[in-house]
Amino acid sequence: MRFRDRRQAGRELAARLRERQDAGALPDPLVLALPRGGVAVAAEVAEALGAPLDVLVVRKIGAPRHEEYGVGAMAGDGVPVFDEEALRALGLTQADLAPVVERERAELLRRERLYRQGRPAPDPRGRTVIVVDDGLATGSTARAALRALRALRARDPARLVLAVPVASPEGAATLRPETDDLITLHEPAAFMAVGQWYDEFDQLTDEEVLGALREHQP
Repeated sequence: MRFRDRRQAGRELAARLRERQDAGALPDPLVLALPRGGVAVAAEVAEALGAPLDVLVVRKIGAPRHEEYGVGAMAGDGVPVFDEEALRALGLTQADLAPVVERERAELLRRERLYRQGRPAPDPRGRTVIVVDDGLATGSTARAALRALRALRARDPARLVLAVPVASPEGAATLRPETDDLITLHEPAAFMAVGQWYDEFDQLTDEEVLGALREHQP
């Protein structure tokens, strides 16, 4: 299974989620996208479910001098989630990554301010929160997002769902214990990267993210 672009993937994912909504499994949904790529997928989901759309900003924590190699991630003001196996392989400790965490935290807060435009973060309390991304590889980014939501003890969602069009089998297996329901359309054995399952996989701009959010505000 391949997708032409994120919008097509979003429509197909939305159809699967709509079936569950019609069966009563997704009451009072709130769709949270992992920007930027997840926003285009999530916009289609929010439209189909008649749900508000917002973002849950997550930042990857890259290894020093090899920033493309993710060793952790963080969301909101939550504690960073690290891949301990990756840290051991690189001979790193969490303390070694303190400067990277500080830099990524600043960028995370900048993006939250940009995307929210003064709006408060949505209240997930008692709702079915559906976290959407354009794909799932190792799962470190989505794990940080899910744990950030779970950490909101007083505002805990009634049900926490992760929905992606495509996922690696290993990433899906890792994330299932972190969520009440993991919904994927395709878990190919020969998984190398999310982008290989899309014909068009261009980076979204901040303007495109803001446009999608404006269209789906309650």
